[in-house]
Amino acid sequence: MSWELLLWLLALCALILSLVQLVRFLRADADLTLLWAEWQGRRPEWELTDMVVWVTGASSGIGEELALQLSKLGVSLVLSARRAQELERVKRRCLENSNLKEKDILVLPLDLTDTSSHEAATKAVLQEFGKIDILVNNGGRSQRSLVLETNLDVFKELINLNYIGTVSLTKCVLPHMVERKQGKIVTVNSIAGIASVSLSSGYCASKHALRGFFNAVQGELMNYPGITFCNVYPGPVQSDIVKNALTEELTKPNKGMDQSYKMPTSRCVRLMLISMANDLKEVWISDHPVLLGAYLWQYMPTWALWLTSRLGKKRIQNFKNGLDPDLPYKFCKTKKD
Repeated sequence: MSWELLLWLLALCALILSLVQLVRFLRADADLTLLWAEWQGRRPEWELTDMVVWVTGASSGIGEELALQLSKLGVSLVLSARRAQELERVKRRCLENSNLKEKDILVLPLDLTDTSSHEAATKAVLQEFGKIDILVNNGGRSQRSLVLETNLDVFKELINLNYIGTVSLTKCVLPHMVERKQGKIVTVNSIAGIASVSLSSGYCASKHALRGFFNAVQGELMNYPGITFCNVYPGPVQSDIVKNALTEELTKPNKGMDQSYKMPTSRCVRLMLISMANDLKEVWISDHPVLLGAYLWQYMPTWALWLTSRLGKKRIQNFKNGLDPDLPYKFCKTKKD
């Protein structure tokens, strides 16, 4: 075989490989590393059984679905949120859909903004189960309001709940994991923690803060390889996050919007479990075009800012007209389907 023919074959292989990767990306609903782990990596059914998992924000949405899927893996669950009645409902669903017993699920009401209660809550979990293998920081709220119309108390609430509350609980659990030299800290961030969007300035700020904090902590705990951190960045997912979003005033409720076009919560949670089983450090979970937007913000921020600003005008227009701000995304999804 001549060198010229060999070079042509290598070039053809490179072209085919590039086309395959492009097709994979266009069909992706998560970053390619996570999708590779889904195909070739370790299974949650193998890696997460018999663990004690503490889930915050477990009363609805991603937290509730995570509790349901974890219960089928045979883990011991700690369910936390502010609404005790809803936690009991989630517990009943877990018991009905798994082989877990009453003793395997601890309902532990918790207010993330009440940082003085976090140490006692951590001790209660350790007293009940003797260990904490995985902490899932899922509690938090979103925002739908314009900066100029939003009371400063809303920004304080978002930082106290999404950022300070998560940091506080993590600091309470970490010493236990350091003592055991093992554990997983899983934090549900948001694509908004990478790609900022209009109408969610306070929410984006709190999520950007979480990204900076946990990236720094991972560096500080390099001497503890058994303690892993997984930062999860979901895009639009079917949940109550929009319905429960803060508005320009703390006491003003947000109206619910159609969520049916967004990623099913079950798919998002399954990908989260795969990332946990494979100890992935950072994962992006979203359909296009939001997933593409995350890549643009990561690698071409100037172009991403220009594009986001253009789309932001449509979001604000929809918001002022009483429509779903995510309609530009919805139209893309409808066209794709």
